[in-house]
Amino acid sequence: MSGPMTGMEDDSVFDGGFGGPGPEDFANGAAALAAGLIREAQGLANAAASLRSVAAPNPPGVPGGEPVSDIRRQRMVLHTAGEAALRAALALDAAALLAEARSPADHAARIAEAAKKVGLPPATLSPFLRSAALDFRTDDAAARIAASTLAADLCALLARDAASS
Repeated sequence: MSGPMTGMEDDSVFDGGFGGPGPEDFANGAAALAAGLIREAQGLANAAASLRSVAAPNPPGVPGGEPVSDIRRQRMVLHTAGEAALRAALALDAAALLAEARSPADHAARIAEAAKKVGLPPATLSPFLRSAALDFRTDDAAARIAASTLAADLCALLARDAASS
C-alpha cells in the first residue's frame, strides 16, 4: 500500500489503546463508585438521625417537637431509622470493598456476603450503585464508562446471587 492512508483502509490504526476503558479507567471508575456510595451512605445516615430525633422526646423544658404519641407510629419510625442506618453501614462497607483491586465477581460475592450478614438481600445495594454511577463528578469519559460498566456488572451479579439464594 503506497500513498497516504485515509484511515478507512487499515483498521490497525485503532490498535494500541483505543476501544474501551483500560485498567486505570476501571480503577478510577471503582473509586468514583465508592465515593458515590459514601454520599449515598451519608444521605441514609442523615435520614436515620432525623427519624430517631423525631421519635425521641425533647429534654425537659424544651418546648415543641413532641415525640410520636402513638406507639405503633413510633415503632415504625424507629424501625425505618434502623433500616436506613443499616443500609448506610452496608453502603460504607461496599465502598471500602471497592477500594480493593478485585474482579466484579469477587466484589459482588463479598458485597453479597456482607449483606447476608446483616440480614439484607444482596441486591439491596443495586439502587445505590446505579445512583453512584449516574452521579459521576468528573469529566473523565473513560472512567465514567468504566464506572457504569462496573455498576451494571455488580448489579447483575448481585441480582443473580439473590435469585440463587
